[in-house]
Amino acid sequence: MTMRENPSTSVERALTMLDAIGARSAGMTNAEISRALKIPKSSASYILRSLEKAGYLRREQAKYRLGLKLLSLRHSALDGLNVRELAMPHLRALSERVKQTAHLAILDGAEAVYVEKVDAPSFIKLDTWIGRRIDLHSTSVGKAIAAYLAAPELSAILERRPLRRHTEFTIITPTGFLAELEKVRRDGYAMDDEENTLGLRCVAAPVFGADGRIQASVGVSGIVSQVTTNDIPRIAVEVLQAAQRVSKSMGYQNAGKSLSRV
Repeated sequence: MTMRENPSTSVERALTMLDAIGARSAGMTNAEISRALKIPKSSASYILRSLEKAGYLRREQAKYRLGLKLLSLRHSALDGLNVRELAMPHLRALSERVKQTAHLAILDGAEAVYVEKVDAPSFIKLDTWIGRRIDLHSTSVGKAIAAYLAAPELSAILERRPLRRHTEFTIITPTGFLAELEKVRRDGYAMDDEENTLGLRCVAAPVFGADGRIQASVGVSGIVSQVTTNDIPRIAVEVLQAAQRVSKSMGYQNAGKSLSRV
């Protein structure tokens, strides 16, 4: 940080660096971070060294990766999410029934975040992890949450976050996204048909709290050869039932919604 640099600017840059590095499993060099954030290498180097010294980053072969200090903070944050504990047995049962990876996600800002995961009982492991942040518009767990947000909250998210294209199938217009959310509310579940990752298909359903508000979403993910279009109706029923069980355990009184439309 230079003598003239505002301390708040330095904090914002540090947080942006952590987000950028966390999004790249291979890590990032000082030069890569400087280019990505459009800041001088000297400023980037100062902040990176400070974060490394504090344990928030570690450096291996000139590349910075997230440090163990963040892992301990993540566990502290997740420990306060009661929905994780309530959902875990239902996620395990869901994964076993459909033979796919099951996730629990919550809303954090303008993104969904995986807060729990149960791997599929097979040799195929998906590249997802607890703490991964994902877009609402391109994922089933994100859509299942977004569909039940209050209109002002959803509008604010759409205004400050562009709908990024991840694959050729990604919905990238607000009009298209809103139409998709209407379909989610009509069907009771959300789909991601290779919209976030090519070759991956996902189904998710909303989880509500005792106050009737959206709290999280439960979803399953698998490769397209395992989650075929013919499998979707059966998987959707299983996902809906699991989400309803989690909602009921959280005190939601209307968790017995009909599945007849699936």
